[in-house]
Amino acid sequence: MATPNEKLAESLTRLEVLQRSGKQVLRSADLTRTHLTRLTNNGYLKPIIKGWYISARPDELDGDTATWFASVRDFIRGYCDERFGEDWYVNPELSLLLHTGSTSLPRQIQIHALLGHNNSLSLPAGMSLFDYRAKDFAASSSRTVAQGLRVLSLEAAILRATPNMWQSDPLTLRLSLEQLRDVSQLSRLLLDGDHSVIAGRLAGGLRAVGREAMADEIAGSMRSAGYVVVETNPFAIPVAPVRLRPESPYCGRIRAMWEDMRQQVLDVWSVPLQPLPAAAAYLLEAEERYLADAYHSLSIEGYQVTAELIDKVRQGKWSPDSNEQDKRDRNILAARGYYEAHLKVRESLVSVLAGENAGEILQQNLPGWFRALWSPSVQAGILKPSDLAGWRSSQVFIRNSMHVPLPPEGVRAAMSLLFDLLSAEPEPSVQAVLGHFVFVFIHPYMDGNGRLARFILNLMLARGGWPWTIVTMPVRSEYMAALEKASVEGDIRLFAILLDRLVSQQMTISPE
Repeated sequence: MATPNEKLAESLTRLEVLQRSGKQVLRSADLTRTHLTRLTNNGYLKPIIKGWYISARPDELDGDTATWFASVRDFIRGYCDERFGEDWYVNPELSLLLHTGSTSLPRQIQIHALLGHNNSLSLPAGMSLFDYRAKDFAASSSRTVAQGLRVLSLEAAILRATPNMWQSDPLTLRLSLEQLRDVSQLSRLLLDGDHSVIAGRLAGGLRAVGREAMADEIAGSMRSAGYVVVETNPFAIPVAPVRLRPESPYCGRIRAMWEDMRQQVLDVWSVPLQPLPAAAAYLLEAEERYLADAYHSLSIEGYQVTAELIDKVRQGKWSPDSNEQDKRDRNILAARGYYEAHLKVRESLVSVLAGENAGEILQQNLPGWFRALWSPSVQAGILKPSDLAGWRSSQVFIRNSMHVPLPPEGVRAAMSLLFDLLSAEPEPSVQAVLGHFVFVFIHPYMDGNGRLARFILNLMLARGGWPWTIVTMPVRSEYMAALEKASVEGDIRLFAILLDRLVSQQMTISPE
């Protein structure tokens, strides 16, 4: 008779075959009830709804949502394809968000289906799926796929955007208009129906972002067909003109976020600029704060560290060649990597304090920071040397966050843009707040992004003459919630207020 371990191994073999075929979301029909029960009881599968499962890891903590957020698009497409075939798509609002580089999904995902039932289906992590029975269902020529989901084409989604969306999310509508290469398809859709009011709204929107020729073409086409077109500006606020050079949707969204968020930062930042200090005095103070900084930064990422462990590493008592525990202890490896990276950051600080461009210094030195952060793990044989080269090549997800970082194909251009934005930004407070935020928004590495972001924060703070500032464990929940609000809702103010407060506090206390 097979042992329990042998039975589990057999079930895992069946699961591996399905995963190799690309299935991360499974139907109950994909495995026998015995295998399903065994894999679920051992933590290798998690139920989504009755009859649907996602692959998981047994060591995942209760409430950990990373597995779900990594699989939610696959589930929605698989579930909706089974129920509605190809006759469904996400609503116009989400279609436009996906076309313009937004990687976050809303709590309620609304799909329009030819045979929808206007029902809501509860999903994990407080999400839901609403299948709306669309009366004016879009033709197949107006549908496509974006980020793994069936969506309206860009033109069809723009046409169907409600007046409320133009006012509540002007960023997405502006980016949508920016992506239009011409308005021939848009004009055809307008002329196929009685859309004179919508035509007036689109012409007014295009004119508001500086695309006068396109606005004239839409209005002219409709009027030539006998329609009366009254242009109205659908935006509630002034919007920036579109750029001439084409960008990826991810870069376009990041650039527009920077333009919007920098004013939010300037509105709430209160710490006055300080004269640039002498490098020696600044680095001495940063060194005196190192123990506290390393403890809090590593603890925020979930490492179990103590001041004694950090001091052991700093004094060179880490001996992976002679001490097997040192070689494999992830906490010691993290502490050693943090120390090595901190030394590299100090070198970068010297350049910034000498007046060099902080954005350019970061671009030159960030790869060295990353290599230093993980070099102990390479020495211990846990990582390959090639793991330290370049940006990530796989998708990454953030635990318990609705924000999904950029896909790997978008990282290179987005990081190049971030360096450009930092290099051109005149305000140190904006560099510090948005440098940190946009870096973790992109998440360019598989791991270590939070620690590197806090290094970036301090490199940019130095340009304002502000001291090395520690994001402490007591504010971790506030810190993570503020980053989530900025990533999902585009509101950076709470994050800027938090950092402003921490910098102010650091200026009034002595190093510890």
